[in-house]
Amino acid sequence: MGEPTDSGPAPAAGRGRAALIEDGVEFDGRDAALLRAVDAAGSVAGAASELGRSRARALTRIETLEDAYGTLVERRRGGEGGGGSRLAASARDLLDRYDRLQAVLAATASVPETVLDGTVAAVDGELAVVDTPVGELSGLHGGTVDDEDADDRADGRDADDRADGGAVAVGDAVQVRIGADAVTVNDAANAVDPDATSARNRLAGRVSRIDSGETVSTVRIVVEPVDRGGTDDAAVEVAALITAESIDRLGLAPGDPVSLRWKATATRLVAQVE
Repeated sequence: MGEPTDSGPAPAAGRGRAALIEDGVEFDGRDAALLRAVDAAGSVAGAASELGRSRARALTRIETLEDAYGTLVERRRGGEGGGGSRLAASARDLLDRYDRLQAVLAATASVPETVLDGTVAAVDGELAVVDTPVGELSGLHGGTVDDEDADDRADGRDADDRADGGAVAVGDAVQVRIGADAVTVNDAANAVDPDATSARNRLAGRVSRIDSGETVSTVRIVVEPVDRGGTDDAAVEVAALITAESIDRLGLAPGDPVSLRWKATATRLVAQVE
């Protein structure tokens, strides 16, 4: 078995800022801060003052948000108890959704990526096939970003996180980036039938080590290079996130042969920088 190269698991690149989208209106950190300030101050004017914004601009933003998300701030006119504003239940639900999205992004920001250098061998729409030391792998390139961007933004990922660097052409040098959370590990004796899954990318390797976590562990798998006409490629190491329960079920231990699979749509192609 060859020695792993420097190409392999690396800290994940930024996975975008948290943002929710409804009817084309984005709810982000500034909007969350505005609603929380209204809740704390008891009025839009007080919230605007606290945040250093104008009252008119704060009101306009709230109205824009309410057109998309429904009533967020309940206004009370002056009277014996005085006027003011308070958050509606829908606003608190929206803040809860935003907080959960932020938590997910914080968790995925530390997910390791496997990074492989390669050359584009073919392009088919938004997917490209890349010749890498471990064989041909498929992934998303940046040539056809369309209305799926809205879905990506809605769950907190910018379009650049789907496919960096623009369109690619045959012969281009690229990096293939595979998030460890996208890789599924199977017992080598029970390899998945290629016709029974939509995962285009499949490799075979051996477990090199297991970095145990409380609920999720990182399994490192060494994959031997393919014969590419005399090229002297070394083995590479692929990272996969697996629950402790799955590790026990599979009985994984260093040295065990395994099969790996992951979807092309979970693979990013990034232009190599000269």
